[in-house]
Amino acid sequence: MKFRLLTLLGATAAILASALTAEAQTALKWAHVYETSEPFHTESVWAAEEIGKRTEGRYKIDVFPASQLGKEADINQGLKLGTVDIIISGSSFAAREYAPIGVTYFPYIFRDPAHLIAYTKSDVFKRLAQGYEDASGNHITAVTYYGTRQTTSNRPIAKCADMQGLKMRVPDVPAYLAMPRACGANTTPIAFAEVYLALQNGTVEAQENPLTTIEAKKFYEVQKHIVLTGHIVDHLNTVVSKNLWSQLSDADKQIFTEVMQEAAERATKIIEEREKKLVETFKERGIEVTEVDKADFESTVMDKVKLEDFGYNKEDFEAIRAVK
Repeated sequence: MKFRLLTLLGATAAILASALTAEAQTALKWAHVYETSEPFHTESVWAAEEIGKRTEGRYKIDVFPASQLGKEADINQGLKLGTVDIIISGSSFAAREYAPIGVTYFPYIFRDPAHLIAYTKSDVFKRLAQGYEDASGNHITAVTYYGTRQTTSNRPIAKCADMQGLKMRVPDVPAYLAMPRACGANTTPIAFAEVYLALQNGTVEAQENPLTTIEAKKFYEVQKHIVLTGHIVDHLNTVVSKNLWSQLSDADKQIFTEVMQEAAERATKIIEEREKKLVETFKERGIEVTEVDKADFESTVMDKVKLEDFGYNKEDFEAIRAVK
């Protein structure tokens, strides 16, 4: 009888402990618009699992890829509405809350990926990130190299003037529009998820994205030319909502930050390695890959586009360009 009672008490204690653990576990949603094959997803999944481990299961983070919880504008809004807790998104969307951070998308501001990563460790980045946090309440924990944006087209392009009149899909972001418009393209905003069909049916003749995105979204199937304009060295921010960040203890903030930065480093390395291989891969598929005189594009942009027209701070621009 005594043994049965002890067994019963032990089982009850185990059930109560399990219930308390379940109750203590916080479920979080991490959203982005990228495909499951891309490192922005695979490394987010790794980070979600790693945060769970390092917090002893107190957080269960589910990652929702490929616009499952909405397009990029939707998930940014979701940070406010509480429908998402963590997102991966570009500074173009952060700029809707705090315009100065959008200067990082201005054409030819970064020399290469190494320059971008150096910027993320600089005082000017800390200032811009803090400005975004002050304006939105959301916290940027990490920055991932997204890729260097190149142009694809159904007609050859060798110099900036060759883009005159080109029907081109460009995200509705001021800095993204700068180079194509300076070169005379007719730009149109189309949702990321709809770009392939728009290229296929001729709604637009061209678009711009990093080589890895051109590969993942199979844009090469509906374009004849890849033009290495290299106009923007692009990046993504890992952003934690104001609500979640304010509730985390200092220790948990450190865990989230360390893991997310490690995930960003892992994804950055993968992207850099893939980009190096893709030029040859596209050539092997019969796509015309063209090197261009970037100086021609850059000088045209700087002649025709003024930072002030975008509301960007010239001092920020020059400070970023000066980062070593």
